[in-house]
Amino acid sequence: MEYVKLGNSDLSVSRICLGCMGFGNPTIGQHSWTIGEEPTREIIRRSLELGVNFFDTAIAYQLGTSEQFVGRALRDMARRGDVVVATKFLPRTEEEIQQGINGRQHVLNNIDSSLQHLGMDYVDLYIYHIWDYKTPAEEIMEGMNEAVRTGKARYIGIANAYAYQVAKMNAMAEQHGWAKFISVQNHYNLIMREEEREMFPFCHEENIAMTPYSALASGKLAKRPGETSKRQQEDSFMHFKYDATAKQDNRIVERVVDLADRYGVEMTQISLAWLLKKVESPIVGATKLHHIEGAVKSLDVHLSADDIRYLEEPYVPHNLSGVMAVNKPVMNEEPVWVAASKNK
Repeated sequence: MEYVKLGNSDLSVSRICLGCMGFGNPTIGQHSWTIGEEPTREIIRRSLELGVNFFDTAIAYQLGTSEQFVGRALRDMARRGDVVVATKFLPRTEEEIQQGINGRQHVLNNIDSSLQHLGMDYVDLYIYHIWDYKTPAEEIMEGMNEAVRTGKARYIGIANAYAYQVAKMNAMAEQHGWAKFISVQNHYNLIMREEEREMFPFCHEENIAMTPYSALASGKLAKRPGETSKRQQEDSFMHFKYDATAKQDNRIVERVVDLADRYGVEMTQISLAWLLKKVESPIVGATKLHHIEGAVKSLDVHLSADDIRYLEEPYVPHNLSGVMAVNKPVMNEEPVWVAASKNK
């Protein structure tokens, strides 16, 4: 395993982060394809054996059961100081708004709930999951700083954000002497490269780590034409993100297949070897042992400059997809984050 410092922090993280969205009670929450506690434990145990020390979950994943499964496994299998645990919080609900719960209190309520789920005293990285257009940014940032000040979070990050939003929040934090974002978790992979326009140069200049999700495009960059999985059959959000651009994306997938055959490796290793050239620690989900084993093997694949050009050449501009596509402000309207789940 290789390790890297996470942006402007002292966190040393594995180059592969285990994404925990696939863990949690499959009978509740948004996703029917998640796995239960015992297979979750097997994957976490194997990840630790392979040197993975970075784990990313969220309070939204299967109504908190992902946090619970991950917390119990890590408490049983690792020393707290040897692992880096990240979790995320969602925007305020309409009920909270009606009750007068402001952004600061919302953040603090959520981190308390996440710590209870995890059975931990602190998280290493606390992430603003989806931009809250109905709550003042200053209230959110104040709450996140309070979480750091009180020792409930070591550092903070942001996900599903535009570059201007990250810059705005970090400038605000600097003015107040608050904690600043050290990482960005956005949608980025071989078939969705829009982050290269503004976020990449901004983060490079500011030494903000990139830890993208959907590293394998929900499996599209890991499966040959005709292959499928339970997730690909049942994950409506995956289809929402990728179906509209399938024709042009398939040209890139075909080149991944070609290079995998040439190198004698799996598609996963080619796709992640490309991504590891671009970012610090991509988030890779796993619902089977071979998923995390294949991800770690990508560190042994060294693509040439010609390979990189070959993979990138067919790319065409994409519209934003996923959370940011449905959460983008339009004129004077205030979008609601739950549109993301309604439009899957």
